[in-house]
Amino acid sequence: MTQFTAVITDKIGLHARPATAIISAASKFESDVKIVSGSKNGNLRSIMNILSMQIKSGDEVTIIAEGSDADAAVAGIKEAMISAALIEG
Repeated sequence: MTQFTAVITDKIGLHARPATAIISAASKFESDVKIVSGSKNGNLRSIMNILSMQIKSGDEVTIIAEGSDADAAVAGIKEAMISAALIEG
């Protein structure tokens, strides 16, 4: 299992555009990937899961990957989040 934690810096929070970028990045890997924020968690391959979490600016999120390419999955998702200006690099 590999994970990283970050604070959402996008002033709108985790909305559809960056969620789509994250899903695209997550779909490139075989590992099971999820996002956790507070007591909520969601599948990083489901836009409905992600958007229903209502993650706001300033919320802390943890990305968790489990599987054979977990390290690469976390690195790829983190890069997608930075590129989408969702978190700071």
